[in-house]
Amino acid sequence: MKTSSSRIAGLGTTIFAEMSQLALRHDAVNLGQGFPDTDGPGEVIERAVDALRTGRNQYAPGIGVPELRAAIAAHQQRFYGLVVDPDTEVAVATGATEAIASALLGLIDPGDEVIALEPYYDSYVAMLQMTGAVRRPVTLRAPHFRLPIDELRAAVSPRTTAILLNSPHNPTGTVLRREELDAIAAIAIEHDLVVISDEVYEHLTFDGLPHIPIASLPGMAERTLTISSGGKSFSFTGWKIGWATGPAPLVRAMTGAKQFLTYTSGSPLQPAIAHALEADDSYFADFTARLQSQRDQLCDGLAEIGFDVLVPEGTYFATTDIRPLGFDDGLEFCRMLPGRAGVVAIPHQVFHDPSSRGRADDPGRPLVRWAFCKRPEVIAEALQRLQAVRS
Repeated sequence: MKTSSSRIAGLGTTIFAEMSQLALRHDAVNLGQGFPDTDGPGEVIERAVDALRTGRNQYAPGIGVPELRAAIAAHQQRFYGLVVDPDTEVAVATGATEAIASALLGLIDPGDEVIALEPYYDSYVAMLQMTGAVRRPVTLRAPHFRLPIDELRAAVSPRTTAILLNSPHNPTGTVLRREELDAIAAIAIEHDLVVISDEVYEHLTFDGLPHIPIASLPGMAERTLTISSGGKSFSFTGWKIGWATGPAPLVRAMTGAKQFLTYTSGSPLQPAIAHALEADDSYFADFTARLQSQRDQLCDGLAEIGFDVLVPEGTYFATTDIRPLGFDDGLEFCRMLPGRAGVVAIPHQVFHDPSSRGRADDPGRPLVRWAFCKRPEVIAEALQRLQAVRS
């Protein structure tokens, strides 16, 4: 009896499931998975409660409820000057993960080559494998994690059809600069490539750095599918309300696949996220300032313990090099850490192409990712427990 398909061969269980089990077993502070330990704005929750109580509990339209699509379009124009038609150029998905999956299924054929910035979020590898695409990683290397433009240019071949972009970048925390985005845009235009741009951390850039959607660059609006989510911007990760915006043909391709996955989801949650997107500027400024303070608390504490800290420019995550403390394998370190110190983190190795794992030159081997989207007292407790790695 056949028990699995080649589409999932080698994917195994995600590192997040493994580390969450270790967290439960050792009653560990979980700085691994990227979800906040506080809820988002109460008024947004009340909008969802009201929707539940007023009969909005049946299927929503496959592309999302009209008020959410209108709010997404207004958000894109308000923050970035991007004009999209809410009826044809916006689609809602079950989180950004489904939006990315649907985009790849709808736009990529088996054998197509897709360039992705490595290290990359683990679902990218899984979905590219399921589509039959050929991954072409372009690696952001420690300590600065800047885009190697010459390597990006060299990765393009006649079979390349798309670039899978992520900025602010998980797991490195890099925010791509205008000159880096200009280089990506020039390559995409020269080779007539589609860009699928994962921008879920768009409102989490620090130290005054701006987030620049690649769709806002000349010649890119017509070839870019931009993906984001209410989970990261409003601390409702469990609601799984994501979306894609872009030219109608790309949105149709994405929804063409999505309609046979979930079709629709979260009907009473969609109007609540629509309300959240209309928040005034002070919400976004306060949200970013709070996360930047938590970043600084975690990074300063990790540096005091002895880690080499690579301070992020955005996202929920900080990266450390563990070698100053006498360790050299992030996967072994993270599997040991819950039992020894009662803390969970995630090794960078799992975000790198499987072909590089185990090699002596594996760029992710000594690196570990830590989440700072936790209450200050939780971060403080984790730092206190991490003193155990010094001995």
